[in-house]
Amino acid sequence: MDSSLNSAIPLSGDDELFTESAVHASIPDDIFNLAELDVLYDDRSQALWTFMNPAGRPSFTPAMLKDFENWQALIKQGFGPDKVPLRYLILGSRAADVFCFGGDLELFQQLIRERNRDALVEYGHRCCAILHRNIATLDIPMLTVGLVQGAALGGGFEALLSFDYIVAERSATFGLPEVMFGLFPGMGAHALLARKLGSAMADRIIVSNETYTAEQMYDLGIVHHLAEPGDGVNACRDFIKKSDRRHAGLVGSRRAMKQVWQLELAELNRITEQWADTALELREQDLKIMNRLVAAQARLADRLAAA
Repeated sequence: MDSSLNSAIPLSGDDELFTESAVHASIPDDIFNLAELDVLYDDRSQALWTFMNPAGRPSFTPAMLKDFENWQALIKQGFGPDKVPLRYLILGSRAADVFCFGGDLELFQQLIRERNRDALVEYGHRCCAILHRNIATLDIPMLTVGLVQGAALGGGFEALLSFDYIVAERSATFGLPEVMFGLFPGMGAHALLARKLGSAMADRIIVSNETYTAEQMYDLGIVHHLAEPGDGVNACRDFIKKSDRRHAGLVGSRRAMKQVWQLELAELNRITEQWADTALELREQDLKIMNRLVAAQARLADRLAAA
């Protein structure tokens, strides 16, 4: 993957676009100053590009969740009908060859050892609320696109399932590793995979502890567009260009599909509460496996960042 994509907004004419963004008084300035999210509005395609840029290991830490909560609130405040037009919302990652490793496993270990169910549930509810708002596209008639240029694991994979479309480079990988340390994905995988693939296939993916390629996810219908390694951003641009004339129909179709899903936030919350209860049943040997996974992910992230 082109290393330049990790240090600059991957759009041509960055300075020009930033200037265009600044003239929209309705866009809150704070959206461009989030600590762990790089955000830029493309005036020409009416697209908001956002890239996770974590301070540490690329996972959903409380700091990252706070940025996502603020990001969603600021989008609702500044964009939509009678405000700044927004037709496409794209989320990618700055982390080299990693979309997201998912939940904050270091925090989970701490809370499990402290027997702090309330904090585990609070974390899960925050994730579910972010996910559910994304499924509803923040009540804005837009299309949401997840851009995957690396590993999407655990909660990272779950987060992608809430997007209307997923564009993945062929080198991207997907997986739900929670079962290896006695847990299960608790923030959307069951509800969304079962609706998209059926409960039998969803269960197979969730309990398999297998890593799936972008091609496999494409064949299942989870990934919608494949791109060559390093070409994911251009593939998103192509998707936007090809979708522009039929935008209203695509938005309407996605909304109709979600009506069929009938996925309420309460369902997601109940599952994450079951997840918290299961987490408190983990044994020390399970926590040691979790810790080894954290260490392995940290080494991988450090190695990729140094490459």
